[in-house]
Amino acid sequence: MEKNILDFTVLIEQDEDKWYVATVPEIQGCHTQGKTISEVMERIKEAIELCLEADGEKIEPMKFIGIQKIQVKKPLSN
Repeated sequence: MEKNILDFTVLIEQDEDKWYVATVPEIQGCHTQGKTISEVMERIKEAIELCLEADGEKIEPMKFIGIQKIQVKKPLSN
């Protein structure tokens, strides 16, 4: 693989309005949304490029291990 190519993990969720929301865990504040998966993937690629240009510090992608879900009880309201 070329040294100037970076691989990032992108998490995609769907909000209550059915928009796809993409987040890059390795880059704080790097997220976007789109109406389709292909649109959100195009937009997150642009967002990553902008974050890398603006950040100035060296960002190294982390090794993706997996995703786990966990349930917790919601606190009771007073």
